Amino acid sequence: MVSRMFGKRSRRALAAVAASVLCLGTPLVAIAQDSTDAAVAAAETAAEVATQVAPVAGVDNTTTVIVWLIAFLASICALVQAYLFYKTMQDSDPGTDRMQEIAGYVREGANAYLTQQYKIVGIFFVIIVALLAYAAFGLNVQSRWVPFAFLTGGFFSGLAGWFGMKTATLASNRTAAGAQKSLNAGLQVAFRSGAVMGLTVVGLGLLDITLWFAVLYWILPMVNPDYTMKLVDITVTMLCFGMGASSQALFARVGGGIFTKAADVGADLVGKVEQGIPEDDPRNPATIADNVGDNVGDVAGMGADLYESYCGSILATAALGVAAYSTSILVPDGMDGVQAQLQAMLLPMAIAAIGIFLSIAGIYVVRTKDDATQKNLLAALGRGINLSTVLVAIAAILLGAWLMPKTPGTTFNLGGLVIPGVAFSVITGLLAGWLIGKWTEYATSDEFSPTKKLADQALTGPATIIIGGIADGMMSVWLPVVVICIGTLTSFGFANGWNYADVNFFALGLYGVGIAAVGMLSTLGITLATDAYGPIADNAGGNAEMSGLDPIVRQRTDALDSLGNTTAATGKGFAIGSAALTALALMAAYIEEVRIGFERWGDEVVEVVDADFIKASDGFVVSRYTDVEGTEHAATWLVAPATVADNDELTTAWDAKSFKEGPIAVDDMIAYDKNADGSIVLDEKGRPAGAAFISTGDKLTFLPAAHLQDFSNYYNFSVMNPKVLVGMFLGMMATLVFCAMTMKAVGRAAQGMVEEVRRQFKEKPGIMEGTELPDYAAPVAISTKAAQREMILPSLLGLALPVLTGLLLGVGGVMGLLVGTLTGGFCVAIFMANAGGSWDNAKKYIEAGAHGGKGTDAHKAAVVGDTVGDPFKDTSGPSLNILIKLMSMVSVVVAGLIVRYSLVALGIF
Repeated sequence: MVSRMFGKRSRRALAAVAASVLCLGTPLVAIAQDSTDAAVAAAETAAEVATQVAPVAGVDNTTTVIVWLIAFLASICALVQAYLFYKTMQDSDPGTDRMQEIAGYVREGANAYLTQQYKIVGIFFVIIVALLAYAAFGLNVQSRWVPFAFLTGGFFSGLAGWFGMKTATLASNRTAAGAQKSLNAGLQVAFRSGAVMGLTVVGLGLLDITLWFAVLYWILPMVNPDYTMKLVDITVTMLCFGMGASSQALFARVGGGIFTKAADVGADLVGKVEQGIPEDDPRNPATIADNVGDNVGDVAGMGADLYESYCGSILATAALGVAAYSTSILVPDGMDGVQAQLQAMLLPMAIAAIGIFLSIAGIYVVRTKDDATQKNLLAALGRGINLSTVLVAIAAILLGAWLMPKTPGTTFNLGGLVIPGVAFSVITGLLAGWLIGKWTEYATSDEFSPTKKLADQALTGPATIIIGGIADGMMSVWLPVVVICIGTLTSFGFANGWNYADVNFFALGLYGVGIAAVGMLSTLGITLATDAYGPIADNAGGNAEMSGLDPIVRQRTDALDSLGNTTAATGKGFAIGSAALTALALMAAYIEEVRIGFERWGDEVVEVVDADFIKASDGFVVSRYTDVEGTEHAATWLVAPATVADNDELTTAWDAKSFKEGPIAVDDMIAYDKNADGSIVLDEKGRPAGAAFISTGDKLTFLPAAHLQDFSNYYNFSVMNPKVLVGMFLGMMATLVFCAMTMKAVGRAAQGMVEEVRRQFKEKPGIMEGTELPDYAAPVAISTKAAQREMILPSLLGLALPVLTGLLLGVGGVMGLLVGTLTGGFCVAIFMANAGGSWDNAKKYIEAGAHGGKGTDAHKAAVVGDTVGDPFKDTSGPSLNILIKLMSMVSVVVAGLIVRYSLVALGIF
């Protein structure tokens, strides 16, 4: 399909190769994993190709090539470093034969689950790609590259999760073996294995972005000089591969979460509470399924989730940067407008690239002593994260001074260095992420009072600890919300010089919000390592227990596991916080896709109606004009509802021009602004500067120059608009229904797991005596089947609701839906993640000796609380941040369809 855009066979061949490289990016990944020398060779080849491209007129191509090379090399460096950590882990002591055998069971189960999941997801992807291809090639409502972008996003997202899972399942027994030597040895194996996940996500994400940019910006014009894409089209097209990543992430998170929590609930309720055996006891039939679930849910699912956040924040910000400088008002004197757009587009890529190098530096700082407490372990991880954060903040100032256009009124002078305010927006994002992480640590770690007080409530039974956990989770929401609110306002203000009221600076403020999300995620290489480390440490404890290692080993792995619960909760808070800022940027980027949808519609209208001005819908007019070179173009205009409604005669005449049978000429009602000599008034780009109704002189809004406020007036984004209000209610409803669906799915799957474990204990009494082996495969099969069956409906809710809402309620309804999902989803996700983490660590606190330790009534009550919290923190809660972003991504992709074919656009509603 891509080859149809090109004329000659040679050009078609090259285009097909480009698409194939993007869709099957494995060879580049393989290069990165082969050796450092191969990566350098690949980078040299990329540099040679990049420096041979034809420069765009009026643009400094050298800067573009340098930034692209930095980003490309950073992605390769991340993949190479991930491979080196992987090899180091592989070469470490794998432990005894029994340890390797148990790890093999877990690895086999995880591989079987992911293979089955990818088959089902693959079927959905084929259906979605077919629908996107029809929308692009049949209806012409979106770019023809979107189906391919969707595929690459899903492919790389799944690949990142698979690499993380493969590493984690190989690392658990090696972490336990390391813990036999010392606590620090176990920490090093677990943390650097987690770093493989973090570096793979950022490496594949930035690689995908740089490859797409190279194809759309350089390769296409080389193949066919007549086929060029504007920067706004490039950014919005690239943004669409986020839908593929979001879709894969939601399937992975929901499916993996259902698998792991069904197994966990079954193992805990029957094993710990009913049979009174320790956690991860080899006599528990569900213990292998529980360990498998840690890998497919907390590792593969989280990797796919944050891959999507990482790419989405970069691409949404790039699109907003191009939109902000689409008019000459903000462009500094002496700078070309396209150059300003390009540099604002490249800045988030540069920040992400530098963040990779500095994350790697931070990873090497993490180490601890053998007698470390959890506070010491948290401090060890904190040193690495804090170092990376501080260095990225410094780098943001330097990169901003280099790349960001110096728009008057938005800069700061520090010792003669002119720094754009956007640099401080990046620092705002970094600080917001750090604060949310610290607060989550306080709210969930058993080193602090909230979790200790929650453990005290276990003394009076399961009911009180459940009530306390729910209350603590709700209370924990306030600070992250305040941080995100302040972060949004300050990042907006820094970027646009605190011009909150000036519509010309509004887009630049939104760019600041987007780049704050980029800043928050710029250290993802190390922050995700701290999250992925948790399930590895958890599996190591299970391996030590089932292998019968010395109690000191289990004590060390329990210390690592308890830390892992806190870092996992911190990671979830971080992921949700970044999702909020990313979703805000995506909502703004959605308007840019709406603009492009109108322009694409206008190009078709001028082909079917021979007139200067054509009414395509009640509020959309297309005009035809000829530039100075004699080339004919389409110009697109918005007619604000109030413009027509304020004049009864105009309303009657305008309504008489019915578009129900198709676009209709309105040359007798609208005319261009004219000079004294009768010529059309042109803007600086040679386009018509204005048009107005002949009878009243009321102006039309020129679509390419329209501000966000113009779209807000056109679609009436006010909460008094019932379409917007209904959309907000639907968004809130979707949040709660999604949580209910996923939690019910865990409950149904857990019911089957509990029955199976009880059956085995009843029919095989020798299991408890140690004379019979449990059937580990049956619980794995139960969780696998349940997860595959139950993940479909919640995922379809996220995919279908934005489309249906848009078709029924139009763009205004979609904006309401996104606002409702963002605000409701953010609060509920924080509540669920923190409540679940607090319950889990309260149980661990008691197991460490508080209130009598294991086997007491307080411990049994805490286990019940932890069981309730399992789907909170590992299924519904973390899946919500993907739902927020997926709905935004789907809305962006189908914006062209909604603009043209919604009931509102058709004049029906």
